[in-house]
Amino acid sequence: MADPKTAQDVASDLLDRHKRTFAAEASIRLRDRPKPLYQLLVLTTLSATRISADIAVAAARELFRAGLLTPQRMLASSWQHRVDALGRAHYKRYDESTATKLAESAQYLQDEYSGDLRALRPDSADDVAGVVDALTGFPRIGPTGADIFCREAQQVWPALSPYFDKRALRRAGKLGLPTEPRRLAKLAPDGDVALLAAALARDA
Repeated sequence: MADPKTAQDVASDLLDRHKRTFAAEASIRLRDRPKPLYQLLVLTTLSATRISADIAVAAARELFRAGLLTPQRMLASSWQHRVDALGRAHYKRYDESTATKLAESAQYLQDEYSGDLRALRPDSADDVAGVVDALTGFPRIGPTGADIFCREAQQVWPALSPYFDKRALRRAGKLGLPTEPRRLAKLAPDGDVALLAAALARDA
């Protein structure tokens, strides 16, 4: 009889199936800079509807190819330009409303944070709840959307880590992995908790 798989074996198998974060799949080179953080916000906004993660990622890539890489460019674009980009990614049913929400979100970012999401960057774990609350102030981003953003942003905002949303923790439990975040984080390759969290969310 074969030896049962260890938690590390299960995590390694999972990461063999899912090798990139959602941000990386959307061609976002995530850094603690205004432009890539804004792109993550766009991806989060797209992911916060009842639509597949693959389509949300494809829609983000189309928007970025269309030049909508900053809140300024998003605001300068026409509503139809945004709708067309979403349509090319087959982001259907929500394309028109999302085109509107993207502009509203960019305006909110400009008005509240001068276009720079680093204003939300936490200094310690004690600040994480405040980050989540602030993110829910953006159009269309509720608690689930805030979880998506934080799950990815922990790669460049260490104070967020370890951040596993409910979806990732449910999948961890089903795979027989720890569901306590700090224990689960120990299974992350080279300390890349964002990659493990994204893999669990995608595998759910």
